Amino acid sequence: MAAHRLPLALVACVLAFAAACSVQAQNTPQDFLAAHNAARASVGVGLMVWDAQVAAYAQNYANQRRADYSLIHSRGNYGENLFCGSLGGECTGREAVQAWMNERKDYNYATNTCTPGRACGHYTQVVWRKSVRLGCARVRCNSGAIFITCNYSPPGNYIGQRPF
Repeated sequence: MAAHRLPLALVACVLAFAAACSVQAQNTPQDFLAAHNAARASVGVGLMVWDAQVAAYAQNYANQRRADYSLIHSRGNYGENLFCGSLGGECTGREAVQAWMNERKDYNYATNTCTPGRACGHYTQVVWRKSVRLGCARVRCNSGAIFITCNYSPPGNYIGQRPF
């Protein structure tokens, strides 16, 4: 009987390790870049590149938000999208970018406006043609929530200008 438990325990450990690695693997600079660049390609905008300086800024700010996980913008020199996942969840960078991309339905290119009462600025920042350098960070907050920030250089979302 004990011989049967060992393989099951081993399988459980391997599955737990694989799940942890899978979540971590979805939060690399390449994952953030791939999600952004796929979104940008969908509207014919050029690729972004990872920028270590922008990423360091994002990481520093994410570390500051660990205590309260508030969606308060840093007011820095970069464009910025923020995302906060549920308590205890394993939100990934890809999921954050997808949440911002979900605002696409609320953006009207012809009028360059958002649907009244809806947000679309996260989406327009992701696809902002002139924003070409990206840096993102993900931290688990003291509460267990996940805080993700992506910063963009140069920033976008200028009134009267179209993102692409």
